Amino acid sequence: MSDRSEGYTSDRAPEPVGAFPHARRVGNLLFLSGIGPRRRGTREIPGVTLDADGRVVDHDIEAQTLAVFDNVRTVLEDAGSDWSRIVDVTVFLTDMRRDFATFNRLYAEHFRDNQPTRTTIEVGALPTPIAVELKVIATVD
Repeated sequence: MSDRSEGYTSDRAPEPVGAFPHARRVGNLLFLSGIGPRRRGTREIPGVTLDADGRVVDHDIEAQTLAVFDNVRTVLEDAGSDWSRIVDVTVFLTDMRRDFATFNRLYAEHFRDNQPTRTTIEVGALPTPIAVELKVIATVD
């Protein structure tokens, strides 16, 4: 296994919110940066309702989770991997009590065939006004 690493930035996934690539490959492992539900080229965040000052007043965890899954799939595919090759997932939720059951149901539906290890953590906030973010490790040829 080589210790050389290579970064990947998808032209289809939402732009990173900082100075980092969407993913970095080291050997046969692909490490994704935190992926949220934003849409590329817009300020739109699926499932988020903001007030006039830009503060979150409500969120739809189902819409956000499905958008996150789509974004993860896009980054994986663009970096030469796919959903079935995910080996580890770290989930960040901003409201565990409210959102865990819905997130867990959707997760179980989307990871029926591939069941990677998983850790779920509640955080006080994420860098943009989102309620869920995934950190993923996958294999790649």
